[in-house]
Amino acid sequence: MKNRVLALLAVLMLVLPFVGVMAQDQTIVEIAAGNEDFSTLVAAVTAAGLAETLSGGEFTVFAPTNEAFDALFAATGLTVEDLVANTDLLTTVLTYHVVAGTVLSTDLVAGEVASVEGSPLTVHIDDMGVMIDQANVVTADIVASNGVIHVIDSVLLTLPVDPATVSGDIAAAGSSTVFPLLERLKDEFETAGYAGTLAIDSIGTGGGFERFCTEGASDIANASRAIRDNEIEACTAIEREPIEFRLGTDALAIVVSSENDFLEDVTLAELALIFGEATNWSDVNSSWPAEPIQRFVPDDASGTFDYFVEVVFEEDPEPIRSVNPTQSSDDNVLVQGVQSSPYAIGFFGYAYYQENDDVLRAIAIEGVEPTAEAVDAAEYPLARPLFVYSTASIIAEKPQVGSFLAFALSDVNAYIGDVGYFNASAASLYEAKLALIGAMLGM
Repeated sequence: MKNRVLALLAVLMLVLPFVGVMAQDQTIVEIAAGNEDFSTLVAAVTAAGLAETLSGGEFTVFAPTNEAFDALFAATGLTVEDLVANTDLLTTVLTYHVVAGTVLSTDLVAGEVASVEGSPLTVHIDDMGVMIDQANVVTADIVASNGVIHVIDSVLLTLPVDPATVSGDIAAAGSSTVFPLLERLKDEFETAGYAGTLAIDSIGTGGGFERFCTEGASDIANASRAIRDNEIEACTAIEREPIEFRLGTDALAIVVSSENDFLEDVTLAELALIFGEATNWSDVNSSWPAEPIQRFVPDDASGTFDYFVEVVFEEDPEPIRSVNPTQSSDDNVLVQGVQSSPYAIGFFGYAYYQENDDVLRAIAIEGVEPTAEAVDAAEYPLARPLFVYSTASIIAEKPQVGSFLAFALSDVNAYIGDVGYFNASAASLYEAKLALIGAMLGM
């Protein structure tokens, strides 16, 4: 609490230099209009027809400066004119910055607060100060006659969509790791009213990029690694410019049977032996059984396989290929293989372990277990980002693709934990939303 109070006091000290006086005899709109640092915001509010609304009730406004808008434009290629031309999007973005009633800095608590737009804003408070979503509060408590202004250094973004108004088919394919997350988002999209067909094929990251970039047969590619240069070249050859959207983070789980009573923790060096040159467990550690190691791993087209090889074998797949492990693109096959013997070991996305933790056990890596806290702190050695890809041309031709991606980016954090994965950082989701807004507006 002491740190929070000190942080808020530090923020409050910035108020007087910014506005000169606490203008309680002026409305929120009048204060903004009288400060040149808010000229872009005022122009946007006027274009959206919100000036009268913001003058006629009691509100709290998280106000981005001109510099914040400039950063938005630089990241997306948009201009003020582009936003003004799309009044629905403009109104959505602006009302996401507004909370009904007066919320002073001393009233802010960590958690969620409802915006006028309808989506919740997330409040973070720590020793560094106050954040609203990904934006820092740089000036607090500019009191107006009908509320209060808090100045922020980024434009807040939300991408709400009404699934009940969306129709048309969508084709997605790729990573088996991303598959359960996209399936959950699909179910929620359909429950909320989506009337089309969203087909999702689990064929591995490499297979997904081949279908998306070489065949041009899907609208969305799911990936548990970033797209490679040769895949980008394949996309470009068919006039597709792939856009990356970060959805979350996965912790790759190293698993053994629940009947295994000797393996609790391994180092990365031991993993290289276990999945490489060692024949028996005792070849790695003399205290382990003199029994053959039975290996179950994803196939070569999997982003999970690629990631494991990158981290454990420094991008050289030959050591793991040379021992002829049992490979499959179906993670359920791997689960069944590992659970069948106390001397078996395998790896796949954390979600599949979570679904089978009654018959499997995840082991620690370098003394760190795959928990939300360890992943968020970047302490777990086998954590990786999860992506989907599409293009501006696909979104223009099939608006339902953009609508689904907007739904996914807006709601993913509500479901990703249930699936077994971890939130992407606020900054990563913000970048994804920036990219989608640019794509939806054809930039």
